[in-house]
Amino acid sequence: MIAATSAKEFDVYPENLKYTSEHEWVRTPGEAEGSVRIGITDFAQDALGDIVYVSLPQVGDAVTAGETCGELESTKSVSDIYAPVTGEVVATNAALDSTPELVNSDPYEAGWLFEVAVSDGSQVDGLMDAATYEGGLAG
Repeated sequence: MIAATSAKEFDVYPENLKYTSEHEWVRTPGEAEGSVRIGITDFAQDALGDIVYVSLPQVGDAVTAGETCGELESTKSVSDIYAPVTGEVVATNAALDSTPELVNSDPYEAGWLFEVAVSDGSQVDGLMDAATYEGGLAG
């Protein structure tokens, strides 16, 4: 497990988010009506190392829960981004085009990835809460 350090300026696993086993987080609601905002966890960004390029789905793309929909390229590797919910992409974080390192420095706010208009809102209820996600990291 990667230990949280006191230097972090954010909650390592904020209680108001839902999480996936692939280390994505989901915030309800997103900025767009009926949407959720998606990003990767502090654990994931730390494991990846310095993010140098982000490939996101396009606005209007359909994404399916559990399937890949983008990539994060770091100095260590290229990792897939998995859609935590099924729906249509309604926004992407354009700031990541020029400053992909926001995913490392602020994974829960400025480093968000994209927003999805969820086809079935109950999907979010099936994701892990912070305690369950963090407990899975220890095991």
